[in-house]
Amino acid sequence: MATPIRILTLNLRNMADRWPERVSLLLTEFGALQPDVAGLQEVVYVMQQDRLLAASGASHYEIRRAWSYRPDEAGNSLLVRYPLAEGLDPEAPDARLDLGYSRSAGRADLTMRDGLRLRLVNTHLHHVVGEEHDQIRAGQADALLGWLADLPAAGATIVTGDFNADPLEPTYARMLAAGFRSAYREANAAEPDVTWPSGLEAPAMDTDGEPGCLDYIWVAGAVTVRSARLVFDRPAPDDPTLYPSDHRGVLAELELGR
Repeated sequence: MATPIRILTLNLRNMADRWPERVSLLLTEFGALQPDVAGLQEVVYVMQQDRLLAASGASHYEIRRAWSYRPDEAGNSLLVRYPLAEGLDPEAPDARLDLGYSRSAGRADLTMRDGLRLRLVNTHLHHVVGEEHDQIRAGQADALLGWLADLPAAGATIVTGDFNADPLEPTYARMLAAGFRSAYREANAAEPDVTWPSGLEAPAMDTDGEPGCLDYIWVAGAVTVRSARLVFDRPAPDDPTLYPSDHRGVLAELELGR
């Protein structure tokens, strides 16, 4: 029997670009969405940003962190909602992959009630614009895919993240060649035009690069995509320049099992 699951990916933009004003928008929308799994990037651990979002609604979440900059300071977080997390394995030594350039990937494996092994992966790739840096991202994708290939087999794998790569970059092609499908593209026949920037305006915000699709939910194995849409993509009611983050999020409705 297929198991429905709702997956979110979102780059929080750390504590920069009007964080004190943005946080209420993040909490309100996350509290309303209550995804089963959330892959968050640019999380500041010392500010407990992942725990704030996890506590914003009625659900309870287990959190797995994979630091990127310095241990216990900042990086990526996977939030897994109970009771989905009942089968979450104890943290393993190989639960984090160092990708270089202050980037990482983290994983958590779950055993679903029907026995399906679900592998969750969350990452954030190198961000600098330019052809040379496109190749760095592609190398990080190769490292990520090689890491996954060396792990025990899973019935389904879901990879969330800010890949900082549009669909024309080698990184995107690497994921397709490895058998991954983009949930948004599968549900809508094309990727969204833009997931960065969101429309947020701030004095020191990042303006490098052209607007484009950088954020993805990738699926492989026994996963059926039912729908996918952008979220965290609306400004504050009283300020058209204030958004939850500088990235828009992606939310996918999936079914596990065939």
